[in-house]
Amino acid sequence: MDKDFFVHETAIIDEGCTICKGAKIWHFSHIMNDCVIGENCNIGQNVVVSPGVVLGKNVKVQNNVSIYTGVICEDDVFLGPSMVFTNVINPRSAINRRGQYARTIVKRGASIGANATIVCGHDIGEFAFIGAGAVVTKTIPNFALVVGNPARQIGWVGEYGHRLSFDKEGVAVCPESNQHYLLKEGVVTRID
Repeated sequence: MDKDFFVHETAIIDEGCTICKGAKIWHFSHIMNDCVIGENCNIGQNVVVSPGVVLGKNVKVQNNVSIYTGVICEDDVFLGPSMVFTNVINPRSAINRRGQYARTIVKRGASIGANATIVCGHDIGEFAFIGAGAVVTKTIPNFALVVGNPARQIGWVGEYGHRLSFDKEGVAVCPESNQHYLLKEGVVTRID
């Protein structure tokens, strides 16, 4: 049977995984049982995808990323080099908490920068941008730009990742796409 995806010879794919068309899994990565790797995903080298993780279409996972059980990444998510998710809020070596994994959803189009940490149970909104090294300890809204430890919001970004500047009517225009956004009552929406 011909595969319609690529797996490097040093990668390990456990039983029960679904690997969709166009996916690429590179050197020394381990895709554990019952994962779903969506169409056209690119899994960099030395990545661990724990049991039951779901990655949507076109998810880009850079080198040295750990994606633990309980994480769901929707379509077009970017996970930067060496970023990590947690899945237990109070881990202890001597106490088994496997039944207490918290769910974290990274919504469509979000980007998480290099070396960022996402503490479990805190969803990342659509097209949000998590800066390099940030430590996310709360849920992040759609289009939010957050940085630091703990992560704090410093602005908004559009779908193309550019910082948005809102006028007195609360409207911003992306300099690359020309898409228009509205900021109203602390919520950003695309209006065209």
